[in-house]
Amino acid sequence: MKLVMCFLIIFNGLSAYSKDPSVSLIRTKFHHSTTSEKSCKDLINLLEPYTANNNPLFLGYKGGATMLMAKYAINPFNKFSYFTKGRNMLEKAIEADEKNVELRFLRYSIQTNVPSILGYKDHLTKDKIFLKNSVSSVKDRELKKIITLYLKQKN
Repeated sequence: MKLVMCFLIIFNGLSAYSKDPSVSLIRTKFHHSTTSEKSCKDLINLLEPYTANNNPLFLGYKGGATMLMAKYAINPFNKFSYFTKGRNMLEKAIEADEKNVELRFLRYSIQTNVPSILGYKDHLTKDKIFLKNSVSSVKDRELKKIITLYLKQKN
């Protein structure tokens, strides 16, 4: 009986971790990461198990949060390291799902906010056109609103 109880406790614990967080939660945590290093680290930890193979969108957000860590680093080498690592994750996510509007929006919003010296502006025009052409087909009302407001703000 003890063995069965132990198995049930372990199984319940594992199943709680196997559930993916909601996209809405990830968006909120990403937004908080822009002003809080702790939130940024928490988001990176939450998204650790995700890759281009099992969830390109979450990999993209993990990449974005990793790039945001550069904001909190003091050492210039660490800043550049965080940025490069995050950029590579985001690009890998987009490669895996290049028609994903949210991933393209994530890259666009990052590229409009990073300093030019980092040389990460290659896709600005292409992503802006893609977003303008795709936003009307977005089913997620929250995402559609975010993209629409951001594009209006950047015009």
